[in-house]
Amino acid sequence: MSQFAQAMERAGVLAAVRIESALKDTQGPIRDAMIYATAGGKGLRAFLVLESARLHGVSADDAAPAAAAIEALHAYSLVHDDLPCMDDDDLRRGKPTVHRKWDEATAVLAGDALQTLAFELVAQASCADAARLTLVSTLAQASGVRGMVGGQALDIAAETADAPLSLDEIITLQAGKTGALIEWAAMAGPRMAQADTGPLGQYARDLGLAFQIADDILDVEGDAATVGKAVGKDACAGKATFVSLLGLDGAKERAQKLANAACDVLSPYGAQADTLREAAQFVVARKS
Repeated sequence: MSQFAQAMERAGVLAAVRIESALKDTQGPIRDAMIYATAGGKGLRAFLVLESARLHGVSADDAAPAAAAIEALHAYSLVHDDLPCMDDDDLRRGKPTVHRKWDEATAVLAGDALQTLAFELVAQASCADAARLTLVSTLAQASGVRGMVGGQALDIAAETADAPLSLDEIITLQAGKTGALIEWAAMAGPRMAQADTGPLGQYARDLGLAFQIADDILDVEGDAATVGKAVGKDACAGKATFVSLLGLDGAKERAQKLANAACDVLSPYGAQADTLREAAQFVVARKS
């Protein structure tokens, strides 16, 4: 197992333990659905928090609440995204979606609870008060109408639009829907250290776009059993994607260029950022 794979696995476990610990005094179907929804993910966003923290001298223990927070918030977004009123998916991470395993009301409430839990967790990050306030406020922006929710709204509107989205419009959409949380995760470390966020911000923007292009490629080439969710939905819905606009080879080339650019921008950190460089290559080569 590569250094990156080990680091991402550790990050996922750390985040899951923190989330479960935060829920230890609760019980019932909502709590069970929250734990279920956060299990089985790659842990990429938690990894980005911990690695960006490490680069800035912030310990894993101090950054752990922020790592758990971003995974809780990401899980909430998936639970709601899978609902019949949104993407209407039956499978997520190779398991029945929350509304299929329980019911729609439980899925809505579990998602709501994961979202609020994220802010409870990030408020526990061990850093200066001003840095903690920045983490909280920027997480709200990244997850709300200026970020993920805004991107999701654009995605839904595109399904019934008179004309398919242009490439620039898709890039704007995905910068919110997928990229905003990835960007927050990668910038958490320098924010905790009250350091320059520029290099990791650019790294995350390139990484986030490469991640979404890879998702579009998987929707065409992927196998549902490996990907862990339904594939081929974009083509069936007639949605404009990076693949439909750039072609399969063009999309792969664009994703690789973005991954390479993400690696290049890490030059100020030298070899200390090699694990983040591995992450960029993983994003475009992944099969799930």
